[in-house]
Amino acid sequence: MRRHSSKHSLHTLTELNITPMLDLVFVLLIIFMITTPLIENSMDLVVPKSSTAAGASNPAETFNISIDKNNVLKINNDVVTPEDLESRLAALRLEKADTAVVVRPHFELPIQKFIAVMDILQRVGITKVGVMTLKDDPKKGEGAR
Repeated sequence: MRRHSSKHSLHTLTELNITPMLDLVFVLLIIFMITTPLIENSMDLVVPKSSTAAGASNPAETFNISIDKNNVLKINNDVVTPEDLESRLAALRLEKADTAVVVRPHFELPIQKFIAVMDILQRVGITKVGVMTLKDDPKKGEGAR
């Protein structure tokens, strides 16, 4: 016996399939979740041009901050803690508004330690900051000494 139903064998689909749209939204969400921390932690670095060389700081008035691979901080060869560094730099900044600082990190130093020193400089308000590097020597793996 054949059953009769009120449904037709061919009917039109009245619902939207939102699965592809949800897939796209989730992919975009993942992309934004990955790229947002990179954007938030970026730091603007201004590369000086040759025309700024005339306004360069006097080397005798420049303070050197060195960081070795064991995270020992030195300001002009005096060993300091990060707290002492911040207080000394704040005092220097009050004494002279356009204090210039050169940071000399060790080549094996983790980047986060270098960023911590840069954060101290930013908190104190020192804007004239340079980073000392060594010339690459093809004979040595770690640069010329």
